[in-house]
Amino acid sequence: MNSRLTILYEKKPCYDIVFSTDFQSLVEELKKLDIENRKVCIITDSHVLPLYGDEVMDILGGICRKNVLFSFVAGEENKTLQTVKDIYTFLISEKFDRRDLIIALGGGVVGDIAGFTAATYLRGIDFIQIPTTLLAQADSGIGGKTGVDFDGYKNMVGAFYMPKLVYMNVSTLKTLDDRQFFSGFAEVMKHGLIKDGVYYEWLLDKMYEICDRDPDILLEMVERSCKIKKLVVEKDPTEKGDRALLNFGHTIGHAIEKASNFSLSHGECVALGAIAAAFISWKHEWLSMEEYYEIRDMFVPFNLPISISDIDPEEILKLTKSDKKMEGGTIKFILLKKVGKALIDRNVTDEDILNAISEIHYVEDGE
Repeated sequence: MNSRLTILYEKKPCYDIVFSTDFQSLVEELKKLDIENRKVCIITDSHVLPLYGDEVMDILGGICRKNVLFSFVAGEENKTLQTVKDIYTFLISEKFDRRDLIIALGGGVVGDIAGFTAATYLRGIDFIQIPTTLLAQADSGIGGKTGVDFDGYKNMVGAFYMPKLVYMNVSTLKTLDDRQFFSGFAEVMKHGLIKDGVYYEWLLDKMYEICDRDPDILLEMVERSCKIKKLVVEKDPTEKGDRALLNFGHTIGHAIEKASNFSLSHGECVALGAIAAAFISWKHEWLSMEEYYEIRDMFVPFNLPISISDIDPEEILKLTKSDKKMEGGTIKFILLKKVGKALIDRNVTDEDILNAISEIHYVEDGE
């Protein structure tokens, strides 16, 4: 049984998000995009290709003018302009024009690369998202943010470019390894913390079912997270205001991600960044001590870190000031006024940040 949300842009329908437990209705959804008269390029990576590449190619086989597939080596280290250049070359060789279509089949890296390629190839061609990871289904696969990393700086080159459809088959979450699955949960937890305290409590209550990947609970969880992001994105599609709230945990998180040379997953870094931001919120006397420690400790059952040893706090502080969220030389830091209500704070000091980093920095004996 499918359900759907419709993303609005300037109060007009922009695209649908379809929630399903299989790929059976994908054909029907694609036909709504006049796919019979278009060439389609599936962009995926080496992890997803053997899992779902053939299945989606077979679905396309009988309904589009021509379907081709481009795969690149999986990993954040390949989220670069060079990979985009390789895709441009492939599309040109296949004579793709502005009427044709790109499908992003994979996690957040695939979605960001494919979306940025679609936004810039021939000044923009249509694309759809088929996110296959929890991180992508709950967060990065919707909202129209696309981009690549540049010289190690995350998402420094990109564009806001809306897909024509997002198709979420939550059964793909069963094939994720534990680390990848729980990495995505950091973004799920973020949605509850910034916008919906009732949802946050629901996540804690459904802890065991989520960890066991109960399909009905996963379907409800992904849909509720997407509803939260939908409300934020529709209000501020190009991040001129409240959409920045979705960056909760990302300022320090991105800095840790770069400092670790991407050896930590995105979700692991977001969890650490969220704890640091909650710590600052406590020190600002918005959260109680009990609320702060509950937020910190509730990442543990979901296999997410709450401390890290191998970092230099001064380096992390420096990297936060290289983040793309800097504005006029000031960091837009996302803090919690209370559980379920976030705000943008432009007055977070270097001392605040260093204290928060110290809170998550575990110093081993003998250091």
